[in-house]
Amino acid sequence: MTTPHSIAVAGKGGVGKTTTCGMIIDYLCKKGQGPVLVVDADANSNLNEVLGVEVETSLGEIREEMAQAELRGGIPAGMTKADYAEMKFSSALIEEDDFDMLVMGRTQGKGCYCYVNGVLKTQIDKYAKNYRYLVMDNEAGLEHVARGTLPHVDTMLLISDCSRRGIQAVARIAEMIGQMQLNPGQIGLIVNRAPGGVLDDGVRAEIDKHGLTLFGVLPQDEAVYRCDCDGEPSAKLPDSNPVKSALRGILQSIGI
Repeated sequence: MTTPHSIAVAGKGGVGKTTTCGMIIDYLCKKGQGPVLVVDADANSNLNEVLGVEVETSLGEIREEMAQAELRGGIPAGMTKADYAEMKFSSALIEEDDFDMLVMGRTQGKGCYCYVNGVLKTQIDKYAKNYRYLVMDNEAGLEHVARGTLPHVDTMLLISDCSRRGIQAVARIAEMIGQMQLNPGQIGLIVNRAPGGVLDDGVRAEIDKHGLTLFGVLPQDEAVYRCDCDGEPSAKLPDSNPVKSALRGILQSIGI
C-alpha cells in the first residue's frame, strides 16, 4: 500500500485556479507520474472541461438518484442499501489513460453536502493507495480539506490573479489553513495572469506584507483566454505554451 503525494489547489473563483489545476495534472501525466487521482471537490468547478473529459455522473447526482430510489422502493431486491450505495458510487470514477477522476458535483436538498463529503472521503480512502499523486481542486473555503477529506496535504498551492485584492484573498485562505492547523508539507502562492509574466511592485509588496511564499508567476496568455472563452481544454495546449512552460518550471522548483 502506498500513500500518494497529495496536491491541493485553492483560491477564490475567477482567478484561473481550475485551469492551473488542469495543467498540473497534464504535467504529471506527461512526466510519467501517473496514474493520478483527480478530485474535483469544487461544486462550481468545471475541471473536466479544462481536461477535455466527459462527466457522465457525479457523487452529488448519484446521491439524488439514491434518495429517489429509496422513496420509490427502487433498490434492487436482495441488495442492501449499503451494497446498492457502494455499487452506485463506484460508477462515479471516470477512468482515463493516465488519470482517474472523481467529481463531487452539486446536490439539491438541505444538508446534502455533509453526506456527499463523507462519500467523497470514503471513495478517496478506497482508491488513493493505487495512485502516485492525488490532485484536488478545492472551493475557496477549503471545506473538504478542513473536514479531513484529504488526510494530509503534501503541497498546498494558493492561486491568485495579479491584483492586490486577489493577494488579500489568498492571504485569508493561508490564515485559515494556519488556524485549522492543517500543516501542509509545503504551501506557497502562484500568481496567475501577470502581464508579461512580471509582477507589479505593489502586488509584490502585498505578498511580502502578508508573509506569503511566492512559488512563481504565470503570464497572461491569449491562447488560455481563448480556451476559456470557447470551452476548449486548456490542459491540452502545446507544452511550448508560455503558461505551461512557466508552470513546469515552478513545479520542478518545488520538487514535483
